[in-house]
Amino acid sequence: QVRLVESGGGLVQPGGSLRLSCAASGFTFSMYAMRWYRQVPGKERELVATIAGNGRSTTYADSVKGRFTISRDNAENTVYLQMNSLRPDDTGVYYCMAIRITAYWGQGTQVTVSS
Repeated sequence: QVRLVESGGGLVQPGGSLRLSCAASGFTFSMYAMRWYRQVPGKERELVATIAGNGRSTTYADSVKGRFTISRDNAENTVYLQMNSLRPDDTGVYYCMAIRITAYWGQGTQVTVSS
C-alpha cells in the first residue's frame, strides 16, 4: 500500500524556519520524482519544489527561490523541504507528491506564518 506521510508543519513567526518531512512507503522511492505543493483556501494548488529521483536536479517556484530547499534521502525514503525566511504568504497546507507515470499524494501538513 502506497503511503506518503507529511510532518513538520506548525505555527511560525515571519522570518522563521520550518523543515517539512514526507515519509514514503509502498513503492520504489528512488524511481520517483518528488514534489512539494501548497494550497490555500480558494486558490489552486501551487507547485513549490521538485527533486529528481536521484536527487541531482531540483526546481523551485520563483516565490520560494533562495528561501526553500528540497532534498531527499533515498536510503530513508524521505523527502524534505527546508523553509527559511518564512513570510505570511507562505501559509497553507503543504502536500508532498510522488510522480513517475502515476502520482501519489500525501494528506498534507498545515504551515501558518503569523505574528
